[in-house]
Amino acid sequence: MRDDPPGDDGDLLRWVIGVPLVLLHLVAGFFCFSAVRTRPGHPGDEDAFFAIDAFAVLTLATGAPALLITLAPSHRAALNRWWLLPPTALMLVAGARLVLPV
Repeated sequence: MRDDPPGDDGDLLRWVIGVPLVLLHLVAGFFCFSAVRTRPGHPGDEDAFFAIDAFAVLTLATGAPALLITLAPSHRAALNRWWLLPPTALMLVAGARLVLPV
């Protein structure tokens, strides 16, 4: 726990930044889970391949803002380094799912 001086708004800033970040992580996690769990029914199942690509791109699209928010200089003082882990991990999994064959 940090020892913030009286009148410091560090806790409030952590809540204001943390709640939207958690929501972004949950949305990105849902898209990443969907990308990983979607399997084509047969080798030429174009709908499944499109869904996998779409879910992976949506994961990247929701993970990137979360990563950028966490890396902002004004937010780094209020957030711990572990906030970088969820968007980075989700984006790596989504990128691997996008590039690697099924």
